[in-house]
Amino acid sequence: MNVIQKYWIKFKYGNYFTKILYINIAVYVIVSLFRVLLFLLKVDNQGLYYPLNYLMLPANIDAILQMPWTVITYMFTHEAILHIVFNMLWFYWFGKIFIDYLGSKKLLYTYLLGGIFGALFYIGAFNIFPVFHGILHNSRALGASAAVIAIVVTISFYIPNFSINLLFFGQVKLKYIAIVTIIIDFLSIASENSGGHIAHLGGAFYGIIYGLSLRSNSLHIPRLKVMKKKKKNRDVRYMTDEEYNYEKKQEQLEIDRILDKISKHGYQSLTDKEKETLFNSSKR
Repeated sequence: MNVIQKYWIKFKYGNYFTKILYINIAVYVIVSLFRVLLFLLKVDNQGLYYPLNYLMLPANIDAILQMPWTVITYMFTHEAILHIVFNMLWFYWFGKIFIDYLGSKKLLYTYLLGGIFGALFYIGAFNIFPVFHGILHNSRALGASAAVIAIVVTISFYIPNFSINLLFFGQVKLKYIAIVTIIIDFLSIASENSGGHIAHLGGAFYGIIYGLSLRSNSLHIPRLKVMKKKKKNRDVRYMTDEEYNYEKKQEQLEIDRILDKISKHGYQSLTDKEKETLFNSSKR
C-alpha cells in the first residue's frame, strides 16, 4: 500500500480533527502545484486558472454574492508555507486538548463557526470603516487563523486554569494565552494585515461566547465513571483529570493501531469490535 492510500485511509476513518488537518494540507499542496505549473508554462492571465482566486474571501459584498462558497473555503486555504505551518501547529496543539475535553464534533462546529464569525467581522469592518474603503474591492482574506483562534479561545475559556509548557516561559495557563492573543490582535489592527487581525477577533469572539457557555453548563458537574454493578445499585466514583486524559490517550492509541492494520492488511481484516471502535471514533 502506497503513502497516498495510507493517508487516505487515515483521512477516511479518522475523526474531524484529522479531516480538518488533512484538508488544509491538501488545499495548500494543490494551490502550490498550480502556482508552479502556471509559472513554468508562463501563463499570462493566471487569474482565470489560479484556484486561489476562487477560494479566497473577498471583502466586497457584490463579489461575495458571486462566490458565496468562499465564506467556507477561505478558512481551509493558504498560500505561504509559514502561514499554514503556523496555523496547523496551533491547530494541532490546541485541537488535541480540545478533543480530549469536548470531542471532535464540537471541534468541527467550533472551527467552522469561528471561521464564519471571522469572515463576518472582516466583511463588516471593511464595509463600515472609512479607512478600508480605498482597498475594499481588492481585499481578500485567506487562512485558518480565525477558525483556529476560535478553538484556542473556546478551550481556554472552558478550562482556563489548564497549563501547558511554553518554551522560555514554562507552565502557562490557557486563559493567559487566550487573553494575550486577543490583545495582540486588537493592537495589530492598524498594521498591514488589518483584515487578518479583525478576522482573528471574530473567531475569538465566538470562542469566548461558546467557551463560557460550555463552562457554565458543565460547572460543578464532574466526570463520572460507572464501576461494576452490585445487585441493583451502581458504585460511582469521580474521574480525575489525569485518569480522563490517560483514558483518552489509550483510546487514540487503539485507533492508531486499527488504522495501521487497515493500511497493511485492508479494512476486511478488522474484527467486528475493531470496526465498531473505528465507527464510534469517527462520530465523536
